[in-house]
Amino acid sequence: MLKNKNWVLSLLAVTIMGTNTVLAQMTITRPGSADVQLFDSNWRFARFGLQADGSSKDEPAHPEEERFADNSWQHLDLPHDWAISGPFRVELSGNTGKLPWQGIGWYRKDFSIPATDAGKKIFIDFDGAMAYAKVWVNGQYVGEWPYGYSSFRFDITPFIKTGKQNTIAVKLDTEKYDSRWYPGAGIYRHVWLVKTNEVHVGCWGTFITTPQVTDTAAIANINVKLDNQGKAPVKAILHTVIYESADGKKPGKKIAVAKDAIVNIQADSNTVSDISVNISRPKLWSLENPHLYIAQTTLFINKRIVDTYNTVFGVRSIAFTARNGFLLNGKQVAIKGVCNHHDLGALGAAVNRSAIARQLSILKKMGCNAIRTSHNPPAPELLELADQMGFLVWDEAFDAWKTGKRKNDYNKLFPQWHERDLQAMVHRDCNHPSVIIWSVGNEVMDQRDVGITRELAEIVHREDPTRPVSNAYNDPDGGRESGAAMALDIMGVNYFFGRQAHWDADSMYKDKPTIGSETSSCVSSRGEYFFGGNYQNWQVSSYDNAFPGWGCSPDEQFRTNNKYPHLLGEFVWTGFDYLGEPTPYNSDETNLLNFRTDPAKKAQLEQALEEIKKKNPPSRSSYFGIVDLCGFPKDRYYNYQAHWRPDFPMAHILPHWNWPERKDSIVPVHVYTSGDKAELFLNGKSLGLKIKRPGQDFRLVWDSVKYVPGEVKVIAYKDGKLWATDIVKTAGKARKLRLLPEAGTIANDGETLCYVTLRVEDNDGIMVPRSHPLVQFMIEGPGEIVATDNGDATSFISFQSHERPAYNGMAQVVVKAAKGKKGKIIIRAVSSGLEEAATEVVVK
Repeated sequence: MLKNKNWVLSLLAVTIMGTNTVLAQMTITRPGSADVQLFDSNWRFARFGLQADGSSKDEPAHPEEERFADNSWQHLDLPHDWAISGPFRVELSGNTGKLPWQGIGWYRKDFSIPATDAGKKIFIDFDGAMAYAKVWVNGQYVGEWPYGYSSFRFDITPFIKTGKQNTIAVKLDTEKYDSRWYPGAGIYRHVWLVKTNEVHVGCWGTFITTPQVTDTAAIANINVKLDNQGKAPVKAILHTVIYESADGKKPGKKIAVAKDAIVNIQADSNTVSDISVNISRPKLWSLENPHLYIAQTTLFINKRIVDTYNTVFGVRSIAFTARNGFLLNGKQVAIKGVCNHHDLGALGAAVNRSAIARQLSILKKMGCNAIRTSHNPPAPELLELADQMGFLVWDEAFDAWKTGKRKNDYNKLFPQWHERDLQAMVHRDCNHPSVIIWSVGNEVMDQRDVGITRELAEIVHREDPTRPVSNAYNDPDGGRESGAAMALDIMGVNYFFGRQAHWDADSMYKDKPTIGSETSSCVSSRGEYFFGGNYQNWQVSSYDNAFPGWGCSPDEQFRTNNKYPHLLGEFVWTGFDYLGEPTPYNSDETNLLNFRTDPAKKAQLEQALEEIKKKNPPSRSSYFGIVDLCGFPKDRYYNYQAHWRPDFPMAHILPHWNWPERKDSIVPVHVYTSGDKAELFLNGKSLGLKIKRPGQDFRLVWDSVKYVPGEVKVIAYKDGKLWATDIVKTAGKARKLRLLPEAGTIANDGETLCYVTLRVEDNDGIMVPRSHPLVQFMIEGPGEIVATDNGDATSFISFQSHERPAYNGMAQVVVKAAKGKKGKIIIRAVSSGLEEAATEVVVK
């Protein structure tokens, strides 16, 4: 038998070597089966049920049928968020962005499958559809997947007509769903058409682990799930080659070949094959050097290739300890993370890779090294970019379990769907080296429930025994006292770190690592500074001292982390502003849950929420972000940068220096710096030297500065040497506009975006910080304006409008190139009484 096996393998050797040489030249469209095509173009859409203006429209009869007349429907490409175009309506909930996201959406698309594909298996993959997705092909019901954040696959082979036109119809219903933030609506992530033979690697069918890792050698174990959807048993050969990859898209140098495996698969069944391969001198995946590999698995039957499956992975080791923190490749790494919701500001929930990459780039410059996907599985693109750019990821499943926070949130799905949704998240995401923690929930009402906590943790451990499981507690005492937290590997704590000493003294939990799964919750509005209070005109002062009752300033959290260095790190709430949840100007009753064990504070907050409800605030997006909705850093950004990048020379002064109404009155000046001391000057006169107390001071404050116009300058020092400087000057009257594109070129793929910043300046080019002129944006050439914004949480102007006021001296226009076109895009900005601005972007 062994002799025959070797003979078969030697017969295939030449064929396999030649095949993999060809395959290695391929650019991978996405991980998984090689025969995959993007299925985003040429859809038709119509909205029924609740309409954007508040009226209602009945669904037509049988829109799933092939012959249904849909010519009058909107023609569009995916991803698509039907709610982001608004209009904003003040009577709608601020918690979900005052946008009309609830309704019933139907999508239809005609497509052809060549006659040559007869006998193949045809699958449709949805990266995410919000919400309660139901799918038909050629009028026949295929299946459903209600959770809008899950990725899922349907086998549509039985419903396909090869060599003819086919019609797919998708119904989404957000009227049945409740959310605490803006969830978006529609097929808001990518859709893929996948073709395989009857015998193939299954959906998310590989799981690669690296149980032994050193600088000189690593073992990669590859678990491969094989499906035989045919009517006869088969004997297959699995051949796997490991390639280096710079970006997870293109295989590079071949560095290892696994021993071929012979696998017998019974008819209409599946089986699993375990393969092990040695990698000599592996390039380890790290934050500084996020090296990636591609495992290319080829499946042969009777010397014929029947499937090729690509898996992107990284070689790295992780460990979580109660006393030495988080270890990546054996080295301690402090987790400097942020929580982010899934929307992309003015783009809404519609996924865009370049927009996500931009967000991550902005955060990385701040010193951020980790993302928590609050509070749901993310788009696949986020994890791919985290792998490529060097971010750690806390991958989270749910915001509710059996007991809901809203009447129709995930609690309606939990009994039937929680296991399938958890499996979908883990199976899809398990090969990403960036993913280091699975989270089964956030501040759930059932967080004291031992049985549910244990069940969810066991499901995740069964599917992936290599990563820890956590849960984000806003009742950390309750989670400990009930024993529920014993089912978890890591204790995730949202706020209330004043109890840390008590928790550390608890013998039951002395060996359980703890992380700040949510911290700070500081709120601010970019460019707003108030004296004698933090809240005015539905905005929040940017002195960075405002936070809700459960939160704290960034400085206070830094002190906590310094006091308890064994903590794994923190995930700040939040990295970016997001649509919805405009605390402190929202009446979200779930905020009461943060004080479930403090009746006095709960009653106080309840009264405040009632007062807010009566006023019906105009706020439609959050104030929590370190970065505003446009991606413009707030002052807080530089506080985190100073602390998280201590070796980066920087200094930042706040506020701006335009206060004519406060002449000779006090305007406190704060400085964020990575230096250890700094001297402040006003019009050349020293206002004194301030020295940081290590572990205590994270900003330097001159709180008795009397305003006179001119120049404020800070000189920062470190270890006795000049370190960094910053200057703010009094601006003159607004005279001109300036447009600053973030990139000089743009790809003509129809997806890549170019963000352009608008500044209002005086004659000397100084930004005028309190200016709000109305600006019109225009575009010429092979491109279009996708959106505009200004970061103002109270603006009800549609993001699709080409006219928008600046907010505190700034605004933004987002453009993209026409697909397949080349040339120059010229963007113009015009405002009455100001010198207009123009800039150009080259389309390649």
